[in-house]
Amino acid sequence: MRSITYLFKMVKQINNKNSVLQSEVSHRCSLLCLGPLAFHHQAVGEKIRLSHGGRLAEKTEATFKNGLVFSSRPVKVQERIRLRVQRDSFIWDGALRVGFTTVPPSARSLPLPCMAIPNLTDKPGHWAVPLNESVCEAGSELEFWVSDGGSIYVAVNNRQCKELTGVDLSQPLWAMIDIYGQTSSILLLGSEKRKLFYTRRSCPPPESLSSLAGSVPDVSDFTGDDCISCLDTEIPADTTCVVCKVKEARITLPCGHRCLCKHCNSRVCQEFGTCPLCRHKIRAPSAEELV
Repeated sequence: MRSITYLFKMVKQINNKNSVLQSEVSHRCSLLCLGPLAFHHQAVGEKIRLSHGGRLAEKTEATFKNGLVFSSRPVKVQERIRLRVQRDSFIWDGALRVGFTTVPPSARSLPLPCMAIPNLTDKPGHWAVPLNESVCEAGSELEFWVSDGGSIYVAVNNRQCKELTGVDLSQPLWAMIDIYGQTSSILLLGSEKRKLFYTRRSCPPPESLSSLAGSVPDVSDFTGDDCISCLDTEIPADTTCVVCKVKEARITLPCGHRCLCKHCNSRVCQEFGTCPLCRHKIRAPSAEELV
């Protein structure tokens, strides 16, 4: 009974501090964290530039195509991806396309196809829907998700609509977004998964490991399931290190995240001193941990 009371108190405190509109601000991972979320740093369209920690995607030229981006990690069923249209251009027709794919972004060859519809949707494992220009004007905010029944929903101004059915839920899904037509740039506001008594939210990916690029894979590749402090019970037993993505994550940090192998734990402690998921201060590994 005491544990249930504690959970409700914790949920109330977190929900009070983290409203939907605050998801743009970095915050510590918590028991309700879905894991870091950004756009994948490699699988981007030819005319797209990423910035702001991989959350802002914008066209580099005046064009209606070559604007594909994908989520940095697989998303969960009922996880609502939240976007804001930052800029638009009325010299083109059409607007944003959103959807999901079972093909990992890291497995895609470059350059990417110029459009999601029909270049990708004609292939297995891709589902996308075009959005009306009226809901994609600069400043518009929207969210989309896949339901338990495999349907894609889009919500704008608290009005939701089923757009497509038949999404394959038997494999991991990545969000797929085509910055198409008059849409020039979008900002990823985060994501949330609503439960009966609480709401789980994503957090921005940490930037502290960006200097490791070239020696180890980019931190934006790790999945939300690597965050063991989440309430979800779907956490795999064979979680890998979020830095090298090769060895098993055996080190549990003081913040509760089990996300580093022994080798990377030493490097992260010495060079950064913070958890790669929540930036909580960590110490150098003890002699027992290095055995």
